[in-house]
Amino acid sequence: MITALPETDEFYSAIHEIHVLAFGRGNEARLAENLRKSSSFIPGLSIVALREGRIVGDILFSLISIQTGTDTLPALALAPMAVHPDFQNQGIGSQIVRQGLDHCRKLGHKIVIVVGHPDYYPRFGFIPARPKGLEAPFPVPDEAFMVMELERGALDGIAGMVKYPAPFEEV
Repeated sequence: MITALPETDEFYSAIHEIHVLAFGRGNEARLAENLRKSSSFIPGLSIVALREGRIVGDILFSLISIQTGTDTLPALALAPMAVHPDFQNQGIGSQIVRQGLDHCRKLGHKIVIVVGHPDYYPRFGFIPARPKGLEAPFPVPDEAFMVMELERGALDGIAGMVKYPAPFEEV
């Protein structure tokens, strides 16, 4: 059983360690740190998973946008998300993704974009983004670039380029 809580500064070093261990590099840990310092950061949408008082996972949702021909629509990026290697394949990642998406929905957000594993994220309702009319600002395989409507119809009639804030450019 895990408990999901919004991150606080006392968790930062554990979050950093989890991302480095899970990804085998520091890019995602730096992304989380840089997003925290940016205007794209939403307090309460960086969520840690605790098991018996130990941080074993982390998920972060931050503000991005979809630039259409005439409009800019708000959306969220799901990135990064990691589970400590000692606790992977135990459902912890799925639990924090579901809880995080529920929290995003409760806060009134309508669209979430993820660049991630095509065998993992569809179980939560993510679908390929390009057939929905969205484009990524960087090269990414079609099957890894996904979107989820937290509110039915949020993408109806929408087509455009997803815009990420500066911290994503450093990954």
